[in-house]
Amino acid sequence: MAASNSIQIPVAVVKAGESLVQTAYEHPWAVRFCHWLNTVSLFVMAASGLQIFRAFPSFGPKVPQHNLLYVPKSLALGGWLGGALQWHMTFAWIYVATGVFYIAYQVFSRNYRQPLFVGKDLAGVWPMIRHYFFFGRKPPQTEAYNPLQKMAYTSAILFGLLSVLTGIVLFNPVQFSLLATLMGGFHWARVWHFCVLCALLLFVLGHLIMVILHGWNNFTSMLTGWKRNPEYLP
Repeated sequence: MAASNSIQIPVAVVKAGESLVQTAYEHPWAVRFCHWLNTVSLFVMAASGLQIFRAFPSFGPKVPQHNLLYVPKSLALGGWLGGALQWHMTFAWIYVATGVFYIAYQVFSRNYRQPLFVGKDLAGVWPMIRHYFFFGRKPPQTEAYNPLQKMAYTSAILFGLLSVLTGIVLFNPVQFSLLATLMGGFHWARVWHFCVLCALLLFVLGHLIMVILHGWNNFTSMLTGWKRNPEYLP
């Protein structure tokens, strides 16, 4: 067993050809299940959301209408407003249910201590930024996730929560009028919902870049749960 932020990670030694390889079980099945299901849900909701936006591509009052952005039809899903709403709401329920299951699993299994960004991680953020963006020396890794990864994953969860809250207001602004008021009204809720989508897509882009930089080993670990020769193992 290896310790990562007080989490005991199962470790195994497997034979690869003529050599022995250490592997660590970094990603439990529940984490992998939620990861891939929410990935599909996010892209379906993003594409159908863009189709909904195409019906009224503005954040202001309906009269007069001023198109703020042009969204190509090739990026949208649903064909028309009604079809897009069906796709969007179906996968919104899957998205919410997966998120609730993920958080419940993290809390009850106490696995949340592994990816959660906490105060002690703050000092390690800049060294990782310097390493990734300014070719600085790579800090030694002592846990499954470095401080910058933890900050990104914790932020993604918060953005996910905001996407649900802003979506609730857009779905039923009368019933959730208090929440709509806190967001500045229905039109501002549309702005925040769109901004959260952009933030989540930027997270996905950064996530993909990191996966490419860290190699195939990182990708396969999210399929099998096991990661070969992680740096934090002795």
